[in-house]
Formats: sequence, C-alpha cells, structure tokens
Amino acid sequence: MKLGKFRLGMRTLKTALACMICIIFFNITHRGTPMIACLSAVFALREDFQSTIKFGGARIVGNTVGGLFAVLYYLATQHTNHSIWIELAGIPLSLILIIVFNDGINNNSGIVGSAAAFLTISYNIPANESVVYLFQRILDTFIGAAIAISLNVFVKPATKIERQEVDEDIEELQHRELELIEIRQKLQAKIEKKTPKHKKH
Repeated sequence: MKLGKFRLGMRTLKTALACMICIIFFNITHRGTPMIACLSAVFALREDFQSTIKFGGARIVGNTVGGLFAVLYYLATQHTNHSIWIELAGIPLSLILIIVFNDGINNNSGIVGSAAAFLTISYNIPANESVVYLFQRILDTFIGAAIAISLNVFVKPATKIERQEVDEDIEELQHRELELIEIRQKLQAKIEKKTPKHKKH
C-alpha cells in the first residue's frame, strides 16, 4: 500500500506481527520485558526466508557475542563494587572488542546487533541479579530471531512469478475494459444514428 512517498509493505507488517508475537509469548511465559526479543526480531526479519535466515544467523551470533561480553562486564562491575571507572573504561573497551571480534569471524552484518545486545543487557541488569539473568536475556535474542524466521516460513510474500501473473491478469482486465468501452461507444453511435432528430418549429 502506498500513500505518496509513504509505503506500507509486507516486511513492515511482518515486523509488527513479530513484535506482537514476542509480547504475547513473554506475557504467557512470564519472562519479563520482551524488549530484547523484539529488537532481535526487528534486526533479523527481512523480505524473504533466505535473507531472514542469513540475517537471523548473524543476529544470533552477534547477540551471543554481545551477551557474553555483557556477562564479563557484569562480573567486572560486581568485583569492583560497581565502580564508575569500570563503566568508563569497560563499556568502550568492550565495544571495541565486540566490533573487532565480529569482524574477525566475518560477522559484519551482526556488529550493530551485537553492540545493541551488549549495551541493552549491560544497562538493564537489575540490582542483585545473578549471571543466570544475563543468560536468560541472551536466550531472549534467540526467541526474537526464531519468531522472525518462523514468520517468513508461514507468511510468504508473493514470488516474482506470482507477481508477474497478477500483473498479466491486471493488464488483461484493463485491455478487456478498453474493448468494452469501445463496444459501448459504437453501440451508442448506432443508437444515435437510428434515433430521429426532432425538427424545431
């Protein structure tokens, strides 16, 4: 659907649907906030299944890397009693290592997701939580990516052949419409010829 420069496509609708499923799932299972899962679904979901698998895989790897660095950062803050110096040095240094590591394993498309996962988890750890909490949040990223991949299995966009067939059908209907208009005009002309003209007195 298009309105001027604004377009509402299938990918947009599937992204919104993926987030809705995440919210429903997290409410049913009482997993807490679905924020990380929703972000993972948004990053992973692409136009088709193949692209989603590719980006979903990159997202899962990236999130795992980001999550593990968040675990290390959390342990460092616990060990130093949440020192401000750990935050000032630990966050930037962790981001450098996350980018270098993802680049080193050829996961460049997962760098942004990896950094986002690290920052989101690191800055949203409630007080007195254990490392188990962090691994739960890493699992959330898997859930979001899995939902995005599943959506592209069950909600498929029209293939190129299907779109071409639809375009051909539309073109044929338009052609027939023009033929009907032409026939109507000819009939109208015949009727006008047969209808006697009244003389003015």
